Amino acid sequence: MLNDKTILITGGTGSFGEKFIQIVFEKFKPKKIIIYSRDEYKQSLMKQKFKSHEKNLRFFIGDVRDKERLYRAFNEVDYVIHAAAMKQVPACEYNPFEAIKTNIHGAQNVIDAALDRGVKKVIALSTDKAVNPINLYGGTKLVSDKLFISANAYSGSKGTRFSVVRYGNVAGSRGSVIPFFKGLIEKGEENLPITDFRMTRFWITLEQGVELVFKALEEAKGGETFISKIPSFRITDLAKAMNPNANLEEVGIREGEKLHEVMITKDDSRMTYEYKKHYIIYPHFDWWSSDRHFTNGGKPIKEGFEYNSGTNREWLGVEDLKEELAKLGYLNFNTSLSIKEVAVSKEVK
Repeated sequence: MLNDKTILITGGTGSFGEKFIQIVFEKFKPKKIIIYSRDEYKQSLMKQKFKSHEKNLRFFIGDVRDKERLYRAFNEVDYVIHAAAMKQVPACEYNPFEAIKTNIHGAQNVIDAALDRGVKKVIALSTDKAVNPINLYGGTKLVSDKLFISANAYSGSKGTRFSVVRYGNVAGSRGSVIPFFKGLIEKGEENLPITDFRMTRFWITLEQGVELVFKALEEAKGGETFISKIPSFRITDLAKAMNPNANLEEVGIREGEKLHEVMITKDDSRMTYEYKKHYIIYPHFDWWSSDRHFTNGGKPIKEGFEYNSGTNREWLGVEDLKEELAKLGYLNFNTSLSIKEVAVSKEVK
C-alpha cells in the first residue's frame, strides 16, 4: 500500500508521528516520508533516532498556517496525514484565536494545498473532544472535521479523497494521565488525584492508532470517519493498577473535562456502520453515494446507539490494565516509595 509512495505528516514530530514512521519502515518501503513541523529541535532529535532511514526521510520546517509553504511541501506527495494541531485544552482556552488559526485555518490550508497539488488521500486525525464539544479545542476540531469531510465535494476530476480518523487520548502519550501518575508515584506521593471517581476513558495504544490510519489509507473512498472498536477503563482502576497502595483523592472535575469519552453520537448512528474491528460514520451529503463511497462488509448500527466509554460493552479491569501497562513499560518503575498502604474499598460502577 505504501511501497514507493511519498507520505507527508503535518505535526510529525509528536508521539503519533514517531510511531507511524517506525511502523511504516517496518512494514513498507516508502519512497519518502516528509515530516512537516515548526520545531527544528524536535526534528533534529527525530533525525538522529531514525538515522538508518535518512535516505527516505525528509524534514520540512513549516507551519500549517502558512499556505505557501504547504504548497511547496505537498509537491509530488501521494498521501498526507494531518496530525498538526493545538491540543492542550487550557492553552486553547487562553489563546482562542491562536487555536482557531492552527486548527481551523490550518486545516483549510491543508485542504487547499492537497487539492491543488493533486494529493491522492488526506487522513486527518481527530479526537473524541470534537464530539459534542464543551471546550474550544473540541470546537475547533469539530469544525476541522467538517472541513475535511466537505472537501470531498471539491476534489472534482483530481480525485483527492479526504477522511477522518477519530480516537481519544492515547495510552502513555505525552501529557496523558499515565505518565502523570507515574511521575507522582516515582516521587513517593501517597495520593493520586482523581478528578471524579466516576470517570471513564477508552483505551487505545499508539500502535492501534497507526493501524486505524492504515485502514483509512487502504479503504477510504472519501468522507468517512473511522473509529476503532476498543475497550473502556475506569480512571480509578488505572490508578490501582499503577499503585495499589496509593490513596485515591477526588479533587473535582476540571473545566472543559468530560466524565466519559464519546466517539459516536446518537444522531450519528443513522449513518454509522459496524465492521469487525471498527466503525465508520458516513457523511450525509448529496455528493455522497453508497455505490461509489461505501465500504463493503459493514452492517448498520441500531438508531440511537452511542459509542460512549461509560456504556461500552468491553472493559479492562485492574489486572487487564496491569498487563497493558507492562506492555507499554509503565510498570517497570519504583512503586515502593509509597510508604503507607491504603485499602481502597470504594468500587466505582
